[in-house]
Amino acid sequence: MPVDKLRFGTAGIPLSTKPYNTLNGIARVKELGLDSMELEFVRNINVNAELAPKVKKLAKEKNVLLSCHASYFINLSSKEREKREASKKRIIDAAVRAYTCGAFSVCFHAGFYQGRMPAEIYEIVKAELKDIVERLQQQSIDIWIRPETTGKATQFGTLEEIIALSNELEQIMPCIDFSHMHARSAGKLNSYEEFYNVLGILEKELGKKALKEMHVHVSGIEYSDKGERYHLNLKDSDFKYKELLKALKEFNCKGIVISESPNIEEDALLMKKCFEEL
Repeated sequence: MPVDKLRFGTAGIPLSTKPYNTLNGIARVKELGLDSMELEFVRNINVNAELAPKVKKLAKEKNVLLSCHASYFINLSSKEREKREASKKRIIDAAVRAYTCGAFSVCFHAGFYQGRMPAEIYEIVKAELKDIVERLQQQSIDIWIRPETTGKATQFGTLEEIIALSNELEQIMPCIDFSHMHARSAGKLNSYEEFYNVLGILEKELGKKALKEMHVHVSGIEYSDKGERYHLNLKDSDFKYKELLKALKEFNCKGIVISESPNIEEDALLMKKCFEEL
């Protein structure tokens, strides 16, 4: 499915879906007036091989663009090789299944510094991602692999790190979680000018393609001076989502904006309505 505009959707099956399953979730997204959904493979791959083609077919019929969030249990920079290998397998398995579901993008939190220098961790993560991409290409799995900007200073995933990986490796692009970036900076990065600057950096470093197939996460967020604590609904947080939407519109961004608020569909609809009114 072409990435034809900026679409809004939910991190997982909308909460109002009944019965609560993936196919009904896609149909519910359409009923709500949304047009994207992120498959949440965060604890397990909850779409089996038999169901995947049905998911792809229905998403196409409903014009719902799919993405995927891979396992929470990933640390590509672990000091233990077996944990790095297990992490790679989880990403590859999620990417393969997401691809057969018709998803265009799979995101994940790449790893942790664990007291080591960021430059050292960058090289470790880069090597493991290169291996992941090569193994996917051997299977002709054409899906964006997206390390995500993270919400705590202990986590690998600054904007600069993710952009550098995207420049150095094939099939890698950022997943930009603007709420994580706001939390990681302990309350900064929360104005039109700052959001505009981020998008300008993406365009300058990665070209216009980075803004034409975006994978964005947004939610309200509670944070401390150490970064992210937990997600909130947008109206219960200080995150200036309207200013972000204004910047996205100014750059004519395309792709998906996924609501990760607790009330996933309500905030997705809120953002879509605000964006359309700009």
